[in-house]
Amino acid sequence: QVHLVESGGGSVQIGGSLRLSCLLSGSTLSSYAMGWFRQAPGKERGLVVATDRDGRNAAWTESVKGRFTISRDDAKNTVYLEMNSLKPEDTAVYYCAAADRYAVVVPAHRYDYWGQGTQVTVSS
Repeated sequence: QVHLVESGGGSVQIGGSLRLSCLLSGSTLSSYAMGWFRQAPGKERGLVVATDRDGRNAAWTESVKGRFTISRDDAKNTVYLEMNSLKPEDTAVYYCAAADRYAVVVPAHRYDYWGQGTQVTVSS
């Protein structure tokens, strides 16, 4: 059984940085297309970034382009989300997801596994 565990969330000031980690267990990271999603209070869960199985292609939500980067370490079975220049509107619970597919997966319902989420709070 595949399990995803996110870590690295916390409270930061506007303009600060955080790096989220997502550890996949029960399988190998290289078998999955990965995604990061976020859900703010009262809002639907939305895509932050999605990558294909190789990590070569990605789809980003416009609001984080140039501020967030995604990387993966297949040896550690971990995918990272580096978040810089954080804004209050980035405040949300961030979720990691895995899809048993090769290509980039955008819709949340097409992901097979989800982590429990990690809270990110950005304030002045």
